[in-house]
Amino acid sequence: MSNARRIHSTVLTAVMSAAMMAAASAQSPPLIPPAPIPPAPIGSPPPAPRFEPQVPTPPAPRAAPEPKSETKSAPRAQPRVIRPANPPVASPPAASPPAPTRPVAAPPSAAPPATTGHELDLAYGAYQRGYYLSALNYATQRAETQGDVKAMTLLGELYSNGFGVQQDDNKAAEWYRRAAERGDREAMFALAMFRLIGRAGPPNREDAARQLAAAAKLGHVAATYNLALLYLEGQLFPQDFGRAAELFQGAAQAGSPEAQYALGTLYKEGRGVAKDPTEAARWLGIAAAADYTDAQVEYAIALFNGTGVTKDEAGAAALLQRAARKGSPIAQNRLAQIFSSGRGLPADPIEAIKWHIISKAGGASDLNLDEFMNKQKPEIRAAGEKAAQPWINAIKQSRS
Repeated sequence: MSNARRIHSTVLTAVMSAAMMAAASAQSPPLIPPAPIPPAPIGSPPPAPRFEPQVPTPPAPRAAPEPKSETKSAPRAQPRVIRPANPPVASPPAASPPAPTRPVAAPPSAAPPATTGHELDLAYGAYQRGYYLSALNYATQRAETQGDVKAMTLLGELYSNGFGVQQDDNKAAEWYRRAAERGDREAMFALAMFRLIGRAGPPNREDAARQLAAAAKLGHVAATYNLALLYLEGQLFPQDFGRAAELFQGAAQAGSPEAQYALGTLYKEGRGVAKDPTEAARWLGIAAAADYTDAQVEYAIALFNGTGVTKDEAGAAALLQRAARKGSPIAQNRLAQIFSSGRGLPADPIEAIKWHIISKAGGASDLNLDEFMNKQKPEIRAAGEKAAQPWINAIKQSRS
């Protein structure tokens, strides 16, 4: 991940923290506790979903970058349009409600447009194959001689990321601005991100909001999602859960897992929409099918308890295993409870101890599992600790 994108994620997460806290005041209800362990509900309220503004990620080069002394032209290639994923609909479950999570990033800000000219075809073809210097030359020619909007947006992307040219936020912002003024929604979204975090000038959240609203009106999914976050936050606009839900609905229907998850949490709590466990579960299930980790945890909890969906403890355990392996402390904790109780999976005290230790290292403490672990034979505890050690080492390394 580049420094620029890392800054995007860090700053935008902070920008939305107030919205997250306000919208996530209620926690999800506890699940039915695993049989053997009295009050240790598998679905103890997990933290509210994290909603962080989404920023575009440029595509990875498909070929080694060209030498600066390049003399040949990149071959003509038809622009590849990146569309939102459309995951299969899963059975409706009931979710836990908070505020939105990370704003969805739509295709790279320079998402290929429909063909508008030979030079632009060459520019996008070169860009997608990693020949950034050729992309820069073709796009510059097209923008300066034809006033092509998509070429301007592509130039903004190249200067923003330092592809084929020295990174220059001011030039990137200028090209984005020129394209945005001509109605390009990708440029509007990219410019909004610049204004929001203060690239190419001091932060300007009012202008960022205007750009997001304009891009959202033109159907930009990430802009729609991020705009919904601003309505949850209630600073630039009066807090309006109804408007946020409406925007999430649009982005969710366009295939955004983040928006699907956010919408599910609003249906679960009845914020901005009528409380509806089945509808909440449906959207959480769709987001879970798209491999969105937070949704997998919430959907698994709904499956385990049969909230808004047919009860399926084994299915819940399978989802929790997937989310746990991806590093979710909440999923790791619930998985430890499942292994300790033998509901959904065969009882396995070593696996229960292992996942309990791992989840604690991630910040999910559990007194009931502490007690369970202390009651085990020394050799069982030692085996669980040994199994957890590689995870603990990896967690420590990531923090250092």
